[in-house]
Amino acid sequence: MLRKTRIFLATLFLIGITLLFIGIGHDWWGWMAKLQFLPSLLAMNLAVVIGVVLLTLLVGRIYCSVICPLGVFQDLIIWIRRKGEKLFKKKKTHKFKFLNEHKPVRYGVLVLSIVSIVVSGQMLIALIAPYSAYGRIVRSIVAASNGSVTLPLLITGLLTLIIIIVCAWMWGREYCNTICPVGTTLSLLSRFSLLRPVIDESKCINCGKCGRGCKAGCIDTKNHKIDYSRCVDCFDCIETCQDNAISFKYIAPCKCSGKNDEPDNVDQGRRAFLVTGAVVAASAAAHAQDHMHGGFADVIDKKDPERSERLVPFGAGSVKSFYDHCTACQLCISACPNHVLRPSSDLEHFLQPYMSYENGYCRPECTACSQVCPAGAIKPVSVEQKQTIRIGVAHVNLDLCLPAQGKDSCGNCAYHCPSGAIRMVRQQGSRNQIPTVSEDRCIGCGACENLCPSRPISAITVNGLSIHHNA
Repeated sequence: MLRKTRIFLATLFLIGITLLFIGIGHDWWGWMAKLQFLPSLLAMNLAVVIGVVLLTLLVGRIYCSVICPLGVFQDLIIWIRRKGEKLFKKKKTHKFKFLNEHKPVRYGVLVLSIVSIVVSGQMLIALIAPYSAYGRIVRSIVAASNGSVTLPLLITGLLTLIIIIVCAWMWGREYCNTICPVGTTLSLLSRFSLLRPVIDESKCINCGKCGRGCKAGCIDTKNHKIDYSRCVDCFDCIETCQDNAISFKYIAPCKCSGKNDEPDNVDQGRRAFLVTGAVVAASAAAHAQDHMHGGFADVIDKKDPERSERLVPFGAGSVKSFYDHCTACQLCISACPNHVLRPSSDLEHFLQPYMSYENGYCRPECTACSQVCPAGAIKPVSVEQKQTIRIGVAHVNLDLCLPAQGKDSCGNCAYHCPSGAIRMVRQQGSRNQIPTVSEDRCIGCGACENLCPSRPISAITVNGLSIHHNA
């Protein structure tokens, strides 16, 4: 019953979060993104962080087998392998075995992850954090299918997919128990969980089935021990054991006489948990468009102009705050209906989103990205609040504007500006009118840049503000 319940909930989470990254059902499934541990930690969403901590202290790493999409995806790969072996009736089937903990790699990656958060170097987190990795996989496939994928996203997404599939196929949950910083962090708690799978030596016949079927490689059948720091509560072992020698039961915190209670390691685990917990707490505090117009002539694609400062979404507060919190999960990109957000290819902000207006502009009535961000990189804003926030300022390049070419101005920028920041004035010494920008009223939405007919670079472009202000 435990295993079936876990599979049902895990399937629900995997489907929901996958649909989120595809861009479907943000109103239905958005709450699942808010439950992800690392984004919640960066967002200082204490309710979720404390909830996951208490859940882990109660029942162990059930988070890794139910809520984490990358963990559930690995379980799916393992299930496919097992079903394939049965289908083709392979005599020699793949079996797992007990593996010693790779402590230097495991805790080394965790320390590097913490340091990267402290120094705002989010590239490592973007590459190895489970939620971000799964989002990258889904978004690379979706973007490739509709022709809007960028090369860095495609390469990293496919590499991540290959690595995860190979690891799960060959070694089960080894990625979760060696590389994943969330898995390692929760492992420091799970060794003290009150409810755990326990081996009853009086009933065990030493058949070894539980160890051969354990995808976490955490059951030492020879010594009848379970490494609770690596157990992900899949409950496969309970169902596999036909002699009822394994049960999920309460273990008193002070009890450490049984082999499954790890008396030799508990003090070291407690010290590691306290030290790492303190550091983690400190670091958390500290192409969709047509290329033909009217069927007569090619329309030159617009290019992203050089900007003096990057544009980041309404609700970010500042460029620094946005990139300090963003885990590059790609969820805001999937939620953006106007294709304004896209993954970055530069090393400093690799795969983290930035805004650009070649394909659309940030419509004043849209707050989708601020509603779905689980990491606090984009804080929730209402439609009314959004219209008072300045994320950038428009600037006119008269060398590209039509009046500078001896033609009448189209006035598109002034006509479509939602904040009334652009007006047309007569150019000195000429009968032509040119656009001028009232910087105090401009919010940086990019309507003027996107709708400007000048190509490949718009005659009016938006430079970001490092710190966002109220208009």
